[in-house]
Amino acid sequence: MKYAIFLFTCALAAATARAETAPEKTIHDFTPGAGPGGWTVEDDGVMGGLSKGGFAVSEDGHGVFSGEVSLENDGGFSSVQCYLEPMDVSAYRSAFLRVKGDGKRYRLLVEAEPDAWHYYEAEFATSGEWETVEIPFNALVPVRRGDRLDKPNFPGKTLAQVRLMIANGTAESFRLEIDRIWLK
Repeated sequence: MKYAIFLFTCALAAATARAETAPEKTIHDFTPGAGPGGWTVEDDGVMGGLSKGGFAVSEDGHGVFSGEVSLENDGGFSSVQCYLEPMDVSAYRSAFLRVKGDGKRYRLLVEAEPDAWHYYEAEFATSGEWETVEIPFNALVPVRRGDRLDKPNFPGKTLAQVRLMIANGTAESFRLEIDRIWLK
């Protein structure tokens, strides 16, 4: 039994050391004039809703996700997503976003594998100022079509998609500027 505890303690210490010494991994930073860089908008129109979101890169090099959320026709969300070549993220513990919002709440959604049946999400507030938001992997809860699933939180092993969403249950305009998204 002491040997098993020793091995577990060593494995935990090694995993913690890897996480603490892993360099940052940039998922995306926006470059002026580069275009949307693989980011695409998906609104509630996929279900008949009438929300309209847009995405562009500003002259000063920020992704700008903006538009109008409509509740008509059972709508209520707008999102912007970027599919990634699946990557190993086991050396990291959190996602970071450098954003300037409009005081509204947004969600970070990730998929662990391409075309996953469900995704993992966490909400974050914005203040109207530039700020860095940290979302620990273990805070990303499993969700499918807005419903919480009885599954473990994001395992933090692979990453295949990153998405930002607004879905606050209200008709509203929105604007979220994104400077950078990275892992640490």
